[in-house]
Amino acid sequence: MGDVVPFRKAPRKKKGSGKTLCKSGFHKWEVDGRKQFDVRQGKLVTIRRCIRCGETKVTLD
Repeated sequence: MGDVVPFRKAPRKKKGSGKTLCKSGFHKWEVDGRKQFDVRQGKLVTIRRCIRCGETKVTLD
């Protein structure tokens, strides 16, 4: 007879590690904090960054 080999379960990935929401369009935006000035439009611009995936979005004030 042969030796008995114990089977281990493979570790699962963190289910829904946060990026699944971002892929569906549900970002969690946070204001970057520093105000920037858009020279072309002559207005202040707010930079918003997603906490989960790091994507940036620019909005006019």
